[in-house]
Amino acid sequence: MTGVLDGVGIVPVLTAETVSAAVTAGRALQRGGIVCVEMTLRTPIGVEAIAALSRETDLLVGAGTVLSRRDVDAVAEAGARFVVSPGLDPDVVASTRSAGMLSLPGVATATEIQRALSLGVDTLKFFPADRLGGLDTIRALAAPFVGVRFVPSGGVGDANAAAYLSHPAIAAVSGSWVVPSGAVAAEDAESVERASSVAVAALVASGIPAPRRGD
Repeated sequence: MTGVLDGVGIVPVLTAETVSAAVTAGRALQRGGIVCVEMTLRTPIGVEAIAALSRETDLLVGAGTVLSRRDVDAVAEAGARFVVSPGLDPDVVASTRSAGMLSLPGVATATEIQRALSLGVDTLKFFPADRLGGLDTIRALAAPFVGVRFVPSGGVGDANAAAYLSHPAIAAVSGSWVVPSGAVAAEDAESVERASSVAVAALVASGIPAPRRGD
């Protein structure tokens, strides 16, 4: 399952108050060249939005802010392909893997990385990346943890996404800069599409391949 995120480059973190806003943003991301989205469960419509995005777009749809086994069951039924959590919860990891989805738990320390590896997980959300030292810290952690891949989240944007993705230990980058909350709430598809296009162009200009689904 670790290959689910191969090639996607950017994993936008989408939070919306309505299903319509989520789908509008998802379609705009797709037009802008993005191939993946993490729909969070931070609002009551999260699970319904995952189902709608899975049904109405060609995006690789994952679920974010997954905190419990109940959440895992709900997003699996809705069609999520991967599950993202802010921290490392063995129950969430186990239920996610049992459901056939990629588990992407959040880690911040070497101890948490070792714990994740003991649970059979080797692709990890590094959160909050900017507060933890960013790429320099990932370089340091990648040295002893050969084969572990990271998805940094927190403080990632057009200015540093390509630098992150140039490191072989980075599976993808994650963030909300291409789905600004105001544009999502207003269903301003043009702004989301433009932000997505700029982000993709910045990667390509730095020699990073354009996003593609590898699943």
